Amino acid sequence: MAQASPRAMQTQQRILSAAGTAFADRGFHATTTRDIAAAAGLSPAAVYVHHESKEQLLYLISLEGHQRTEELVREAVGSSEDPTEQLRAVMTAFAVFQVDQHVVARVINYERGALSDPHGAQITHLRRTIHRHVQEVVERGVARGDFDTASAEMATMAILSLGIDIARWYGQDATWPAGRIARFYADAALRIVGSR
Repeated sequence: MAQASPRAMQTQQRILSAAGTAFADRGFHATTTRDIAAAAGLSPAAVYVHHESKEQLLYLISLEGHQRTEELVREAVGSSEDPTEQLRAVMTAFAVFQVDQHVVARVINYERGALSDPHGAQITHLRRTIHRHVQEVVERGVARGDFDTASAEMATMAILSLGIDIARWYGQDATWPAGRIARFYADAALRIVGSR
């Protein structure tokens, strides 16, 4: 298959960006291809030249966002051998992503139910991988006596849910700096696991 030209790649990216903003503002189902095309400064037909469907746009946004999140979490875990510092780094990176990329984060966290079954399965696999990275940190902390929680799995779910929710309210109800939010949420994550 021929490589897309730089101009075609720019147009594809413009469409993805317009779709992400529209999905975040209106929701996937309420957004039309015409809405996306208008926001990208293109004709509705041009969207289909570059992307198969509206659902494919959602999938590409979801895939890129989840791959980036998994990479950030993996790098944070690898930044230290100490579970306390690992969890602090994970939650810091996760919270900063939710703030800096709050439009994309809102889409990948709240619109994934509109994905087709194969696409949804791939995203679910990535989400489970992210969950596993964090849960392994919590389990190591419990095993070392650094954390005191009755359920590493439930604590992990609470931590990730807490972080995911930032994208829902950030920019609408509050605009604190990313660093301040990240510090607060990292401290909250350590409280959830009963950090000593």
